[in-house]
Amino acid sequence: MGLFRRREPLHERMAREAGLQLDPQPEPVDPRPPTLETGIHGLHRPRAWDATVTADAADIDGDEATFVALPDGTLLVEQGPDGSLEPLAAAVEQELTPPYRARAIRRGETLWAIQARRIEVVELRDGPGGDTVEVTHTVDGTTLSIDDSRTFGSFPALEERGAREGAEYTVRADRLDGDLWEVRASAL
Repeated sequence: MGLFRRREPLHERMAREAGLQLDPQPEPVDPRPPTLETGIHGLHRPRAWDATVTADAADIDGDEATFVALPDGTLLVEQGPDGSLEPLAAAVEQELTPPYRARAIRRGETLWAIQARRIEVVELRDGPGGDTVEVTHTVDGTTLSIDDSRTFGSFPALEERGAREGAEYTVRADRLDGDLWEVRASAL
């Protein structure tokens, strides 16, 4: 053994002489973030519904219904019973004014839970024969698709609506009934 070689590291010898005991293996560090308190963290989900209400409606058949209330108050039943959904619409209209899209589910013998969200309705006279229209405007130009098929032409009402979103936009219109279309527009 060499002249300057130590049998134990200096820090261990000093700890031993001081009466301290060193852990032979340090505890591994957990790389995960510490547990957060309960509550809201991060980004919230976008709100899917503008109103959630309940209604007492004994005369409605079935267990589910999907309907659209047009600006004039007319109800378009997309799924569900053929009977009147007026009691459900009346409950929603305490929170929202038409137009809106609603989904209702029976929660008891006469109790219904209804969720509704606002929609934008546009009348397109002499509209296309399809059920879906998409207009996209970018610096490269404007494209028009009807039922996922690109076509030539324009719809000034949809282009005006898109221009309110910004210089580049996309507008999607889905036929509700006849010349009435549900419209969603967003900036690109």
